[in-house]
Amino acid sequence: MAPPTSLPPPPPYGQGQYGQGQGQPPYGQGQYGQGQYGQGQYGHGQGPPNAVAPPGMYFDQASGLNLPVGVELASSGRRIGAYFLSIPLAIVTLVIGYAIWGLVVWGRGQTPALQVLGMRCWRPETGRVAGWGWMALREVVGRFAEGLLGPITGVLSLVLMVSGREHKSLHDHIAGTVVLRDPNKVLAARR
Repeated sequence: MAPPTSLPPPPPYGQGQYGQGQGQPPYGQGQYGQGQYGQGQYGHGQGPPNAVAPPGMYFDQASGLNLPVGVELASSGRRIGAYFLSIPLAIVTLVIGYAIWGLVVWGRGQTPALQVLGMRCWRPETGRVAGWGWMALREVVGRFAEGLLGPITGVLSLVLMVSGREHKSLHDHIAGTVVLRDPNKVLAARR
């Protein structure tokens, strides 16, 4: 028997395996612009609005991110609170203690203020807590960039955090992190 010389014609637009009334294709499959190399590719922690989240994760409509079950994106108010909490913590620990504390908790995706408030830095691209290197990038290079032009870059960072869907400050953009509220330490195992 000879192999067929042509393929059958495709079904009319809107009809077929995932046509009208037949549901959406599985996440990342069969949707226009979401092929293996096409536009519309999403990282591990990101997906389209109608996406089914991977096991153990949920799709957060407000931020557009897939987040681990049991955590939520930290609010702008909580982030501002962490900034102001770091000032008395640095004073009480005589700054050097704060620096040592920070170096220890960076490996867990935290700063001293984030640790006290039950928050962690998360890298949506990898689906993991930011490690020591990413936290060093965030806290050293990112904070240097924020202070580079004094109040101008500080205000810019605040505006980015308050207005953005993911509540990312300038130092978060530099390190590719988002800050999640993790009161039950769900992310402790995701390093």
